[in-house]
Amino acid sequence: MLAGVSRRTLIKAAGAGAALAAAGTLPTRLFAQEKLKVAAIYTVPFEQQWVSRIHQAALKAQERGDIEYTATENVSNTDYERVMREYAEAGNQLIVGEVFGVEDAAREVAADYPDTAFLMGSSFKPDDAHPNFAVFDNYIQDASYLTGIIAGAMSTSKNFGMVGGFPIPEVNRLMHAFMAGVKETAPDAKFQVAFIGSWFDPPKAKETAFAQVEGGADVLYAERFGVSDAAKEKGVLAIGNVIDTQSDYPETVVASALWHFEPTLDKAIAEVKAGTFTAADYGVYSFMKEGGCSIAPLGTFEGKVPAEAMALVAEKEAAIKDGSFTVEINDDEPKSS
Repeated sequence: MLAGVSRRTLIKAAGAGAALAAAGTLPTRLFAQEKLKVAAIYTVPFEQQWVSRIHQAALKAQERGDIEYTATENVSNTDYERVMREYAEAGNQLIVGEVFGVEDAAREVAADYPDTAFLMGSSFKPDDAHPNFAVFDNYIQDASYLTGIIAGAMSTSKNFGMVGGFPIPEVNRLMHAFMAGVKETAPDAKFQVAFIGSWFDPPKAKETAFAQVEGGADVLYAERFGVSDAAKEKGVLAIGNVIDTQSDYPETVVASALWHFEPTLDKAIAEVKAGTFTAADYGVYSFMKEGGCSIAPLGTFEGKVPAEAMALVAEKEAAIKDGSFTVEINDDEPKSS
């Protein structure tokens, strides 16, 4: 993810053409018997939540023997296009990354390398002009909603602090889902919503969370690193996002919404190997029914969450998976209330 600059303000509307089926596909030469050469480009460190899940999925595919994997972290937006071209020139058949701040430039690179498949995190949809450029996003609203049910049941003050990076779709939809879940068990809930203007600034996130605790919050939604540290120091609870940090904060993190990038990446690998990779929207593979997200084990909080809340979580999870219940996807900026 882009560090230090709001992605939405940098994305050009020209990339917004929505088309799930592309005009063509990559050349039909099959790679089924080969290890696919895959490269990834990240604008933040490997350990950052969002990127860590992509990196982990790629490492697993490499361990299985499906791919040869190389990656570069901390690539600036101004250098992103150069690194993309270098990886394409090096013969990588699939290039993965997140182009929220360099949307137009990334699509131009894809146009220059039509035989290379690009799978990129993006707020926009694929388009006919770039048949080898597919997009993905972390649509883990299902798991976020379920953690909200738990949070609502664990709060005494019914006041919830929420610290995000930027108010862009990838963050907004998860916050809204969490808030909707909270209201299932705490209908009179109040929310303090803040954005720190960075994807990786734990000290700033921590200070923001401190202020929310001072404002009465006894459960914090930790969309960013640093929030759980604040919760631990202040003796309140936290809900994790994207990764499982329960073992790091055993008395603080009650539950976490996990993102599993494996379904997304494995689908792309299979399509490239089959010669059928197209400009598609891979966002659906983050949905719970596709195995793209889940709730982390409660760890030390097992048995401490009210039974009624856990029964509701089980009921809603089953309904999400069988399609009888759909968590709303709301990309609008959430507000304090």
